[in-house]
Amino acid sequence: MGEKAANVHHTGDIWLTHLIDADETFDYNVAQAVSAAGAKLNWHLHPKGQKLLITHGVGFYQEKGKEVQVVRAGDVIKCTPDVEHWHGAAPNSPVTYLAISGNAPTQWTDELTDEAYNSIPAPEITNATLEQEIKDLSKAKWQWMADKNANKLEALFHDKAKFVHMGGTWGKEREVDIIRQGFIHYKKADVHEVMVEVLNEKTVILWNQITLLAFVGSNEVTNPFMVTEVYVKENNAWKLADLTFSKLMTRD
Repeated sequence: MGEKAANVHHTGDIWLTHLIDADETFDYNVAQAVSAAGAKLNWHLHPKGQKLLITHGVGFYQEKGKEVQVVRAGDVIKCTPDVEHWHGAAPNSPVTYLAISGNAPTQWTDELTDEAYNSIPAPEITNATLEQEIKDLSKAKWQWMADKNANKLEALFHDKAKFVHMGGTWGKEREVDIIRQGFIHYKKADVHEVMVEVLNEKTVILWNQITLLAFVGSNEVTNPFMVTEVYVKENNAWKLADLTFSKLMTRD
């Protein structure tokens, strides 16, 4: 997700990853920004312009004196040089974008007040949007498991989450400890099929058919699984409430 940015010119949680720095050949910078639901930038402008490629989620974009635009994954926003604007996540959805900026410092102007932001109607979140959001989160989770990134997983797991393995069932604390200590290393999950069922705006079930390469203790094992993941939304953040590994039978 990148490095969490200090709250100097924005409200809420935003993580930044600087991907490309301007040089003698290419006079632009490229960065990725991941904004939690409700996060917003203050009013600002770019002397050499900027393009925003929305890659995930739903957000807002507004130029001074114009109506607020709802932006979704796949949209491209052109920020004209020296045009004052702001952008951010919707209150009911995170948003991720790539920012391609001309090589000149951003100029920050006025604060975007909570009152102004809260007066904007929340956009409709379709099932397709939710499905993609959960697919992306599940994919990130497998990578965090492969990296043994216990801190990110601890933040993702619901406090009352249950984890069902071939060797038993346990809760969040034990699962995080198992990953952190390396008792089980989910080294690589090859995902063959993904199915998603949106029950409502705060509950989504995802099924992954995978082949999992793992180290259990010092033993390397490979097994086919149908993995059931239940996600619930609390305080505008998705939490993994259940992770069940069901081993699939294979024919010789």
